[in-house]
Amino acid sequence: MIICRTPFRISFFGGGTDYPAWYRKHGGVVLGGAIDRYCYLTVRYLPPFFEHRIRVIYSHIENCQTIDDIRHPSVRESLRFMNITRGVEIHHDGDLPARSGMGSSSSFTVGLLHALHALRGEVVSKQQLAAEGIHMEQEVLKETVGSQDQVFAAHGGVNTIHFGISGDISVRPLTIPRSRLDELNDHLMLVFTGINRTASDIAGSYVAAIDDRRRELRTLMNLVDEATELLTSKADIHGFGELLHEAWTAKKSMGARVTNPEIDAMYEAARAAGALGGKLLGAGGGGFLLLFVPPDKQANIRKRLDKFIHVPFRFERTGSQIIFYEPEPDEPWSNAERGTRDSEQIQS
Repeated sequence: MIICRTPFRISFFGGGTDYPAWYRKHGGVVLGGAIDRYCYLTVRYLPPFFEHRIRVIYSHIENCQTIDDIRHPSVRESLRFMNITRGVEIHHDGDLPARSGMGSSSSFTVGLLHALHALRGEVVSKQQLAAEGIHMEQEVLKETVGSQDQVFAAHGGVNTIHFGISGDISVRPLTIPRSRLDELNDHLMLVFTGINRTASDIAGSYVAAIDDRRRELRTLMNLVDEATELLTSKADIHGFGELLHEAWTAKKSMGARVTNPEIDAMYEAARAAGALGGKLLGAGGGGFLLLFVPPDKQANIRKRLDKFIHVPFRFERTGSQIIFYEPEPDEPWSNAERGTRDSEQIQS
């Protein structure tokens, strides 16, 4: 049995420049960090006592005979990609809801690929995990997603990630004292709007015409450098919140579906209660609202937004990890039924 733990992420600046349609022409850069809220995936080879060959448990339960029978697209294509030909059971648990702007779909895909590698007895690098996650979501599943979420899921940490015109991706950890990182963390609040949405649908509303958003995207790229310079200096940390507000203003102009009146009302209420800035995480349209709030104002925010769920978090450094590994015994199952099953292919 394998248990894999993969973090979710928060994005600060540069979102949108991590789409291949943009960075393959102009380059891109983002600043963000992984947090201690996780996607957990348990994977094991299925013993030969069941009628089904594959069992997948998430918000639904699927009992299947072949890979083609699986409805969950990431599970189906990951099993095919990894050439898993034996019966398997996959169980998902998450600390945060799906479709909430936290990179949950990429954490799921990266974590599943990691667990399947471990199931096969393979050690895989963080670079390979990120690359395979990007390939799976963009090339195989044809999702309109960027390339930062898979990198944060695999690597963890607070980083700037640079995307080259050639397609190369460079991860650069933010080199600041722990006290400065804690200061940043202490000024951040995460609030769930209660609105779930599919990021690829929202992103599709502006990615198709992404070259028409050059001014906004170049502004977002420049803010990465400004924010990094601020954090690595002794400047007042409050400037980070002001930069977040500037970035959110630019992001809202990317498309009509990025925000809505309910989200705008939440944000303005938070600003009135003491937030210096913030943004909606992910492509927009719903999910989690990240706020930059001085610690002495945070009680005001909780009172003002008391109808919404507040999620405490800290940054995390580990990225996707195998936290439990118990390989199958060397001696295989031995009976006629097992022999029959092992001789079959679960791929159609």
